[in-house]
Amino acid sequence: MRPPVVDVHTHLVPKGWPDLAAACGGSGWPWLRIDSERAAMIMVGETEFRPVGAACWDAPTRLADMTVDGVDVQVVSPTPVFFSYDRPADQAVKVARIFNDLTLEVTAAGGDRLVPFCQVPLQDPDAACAELDRCLASGHVGVEIGNHVGDRDLDDAGVVTFLQHCAQVGAPVFVHPWDMAGGPRLDRWMARWLTGMPAETHLSVLALILGGVFDRVSEDLRICFAHGGGSFPFWLGRADNAWHRRGDLVRGASTAPPSAYVDRFCVDSVVFEPAALRLLVDTLGAERVLLGSDYPYPLGERPVGAVVHRSDFLTDAQRAGILGGNALRFLGIDRDATDPADQDRTSS
Repeated sequence: MRPPVVDVHTHLVPKGWPDLAAACGGSGWPWLRIDSERAAMIMVGETEFRPVGAACWDAPTRLADMTVDGVDVQVVSPTPVFFSYDRPADQAVKVARIFNDLTLEVTAAGGDRLVPFCQVPLQDPDAACAELDRCLASGHVGVEIGNHVGDRDLDDAGVVTFLQHCAQVGAPVFVHPWDMAGGPRLDRWMARWLTGMPAETHLSVLALILGGVFDRVSEDLRICFAHGGGSFPFWLGRADNAWHRRGDLVRGASTAPPSAYVDRFCVDSVVFEPAALRLLVDTLGAERVLLGSDYPYPLGERPVGAVVHRSDFLTDAQRAGILGGNALRFLGIDRDATDPADQDRTSS
C-alpha cells in the first residue's frame, strides 16, 4: 500500500453566504455574484475581487480533481479575503463563525479526504482562542491565519498568546500571506502576488525568530508557512550575517541566529521548480517541506505534486515524506486512518 498523498494548501469559497452587513454589522463586506451554475465572482462592495469556479464550493468537483492528480487528502482553508482582521472584533467573530460553519458543510461531503481548517478573529486573542476551541470541537483540525494584523506582526503579544494556545491544544497553524501593499509599482502584472507575497512571508518568519517567539512558545507549536516560506529560505544567509555583524540592531529578542530556528516551522512545496525545492530541502531539511498546491486558484500547481515528482535529487524516503508523511505529522493524523483504498471507497 502506498502512503497517502496529502495537500496542505488549498482554499474554498462557499457558494453564497448570508448578507454580512445584516448578520455582522458594518458595510463593504465581500459577497458572491453568481454568474452561472459553475462560475461566480467574489465582490468587495462593488469591486470585482476574484473569479471563482465550482471547484471552490463543490466537493464532487474537488474530489474528482484530487483523484486525477493522485491526491488522497486535502487540507481545506479559508480564502484570506474573508479574514476581516480590519473589522471590530465582534464583527470578525460573527463572520468567522459563518464561514467556519459553511466550511464544515462543504468538507463533510468529502469524508476523511477533506480536512477543514478554520479562521479566527486574530485581532482579539481571547476571541480567537474561543473560536478555535469551538471549531476544534465541531470538526475542524487546524487553523489558517494571515501573516499580520494591520501593523502587528506574528511577534505581537496578542498573536503570541493565540499561538501559545494552538500549541497547548495541539492545533496545527497554516500561515498565509495576505493584504499586501499596493501602489502604482505593484498594481500591474500581479506584482503584489509575485513579489509582495514572498516578502510578506519572509518578514513574518523573521518576526517569529527575531521577535523571540520561538524562544518563548513551546516546541509543541506546529506551524507551516505557505509558498515555500516566501523569500526567507533564499536569504537565510543574509539574515545570519546581519545577526552576527549588526547584532545591536538585528538580534531583537532572539537568543540564536536565524538558522538555529529552521527546525521550528514547516513550509509547503508551492515553488514550481526543482531548483527551488532543492533550496528548501537543503536549507530546512526534507522533513520540513509539505506538499502544497494552492488549489483551486490559477497561480497554484497542477497537477499537484509535479515539482516533487520532477525533483530527481530526492531520495524515495524524502519524496514520500514531502508527498504525505510530513503532512500527517503536521496534522497529527493517524496514518492508518488515511488508507487511500478506504478514501477511494468513501468518494465512490
